[in-house]
Amino acid sequence: MAVDLDEKKLAWAREFGATHLVDASSEDPVAAVRGATGGNGADVCIEAVGNAKVFEQAFFARDLAGTLVQVGVPTPDMRIDLPFIELFGRGGRIKPSWYGDCLPERDFPALVDLHLQGRLPLERFVSETISLDEVEDAFTKMARGEVLRSVVVF
Repeated sequence: MAVDLDEKKLAWAREFGATHLVDASSEDPVAAVRGATGGNGADVCIEAVGNAKVFEQAFFARDLAGTLVQVGVPTPDMRIDLPFIELFGRGGRIKPSWYGDCLPERDFPALVDLHLQGRLPLERFVSETISLDEVEDAFTKMARGEVLRSVVVF
């Protein structure tokens, strides 16, 4: 299941295998996730944009034994405000993931193998290749949600 405000990103999510799409601009994401899971909530929710409100939605959309993975990097001034009893009573896990908690010497060979087997189509994640002079514009496009990834070619 993918949740976003942007139709283009939801379409990309569908292409990458999302079975359910939730447009958070017109539908309550927590209710949608709970509805799709028979009221239980998701086993894993991934907050990928670094937004405190989205973190809260993911927290409440997960199952009582579920995991919330925080991938989006918050700014230093961001705060979350959850009733402490909710944190205690809902159990599960909250797991920050700094750069995917990757161990390059272990994980990169596994990712390369998956790519070579055709199970990880990395080329589909690249929206454009750019020169070094185009990096600033690429960041602007990324902030507007116009690209998945831009790759700098030297």
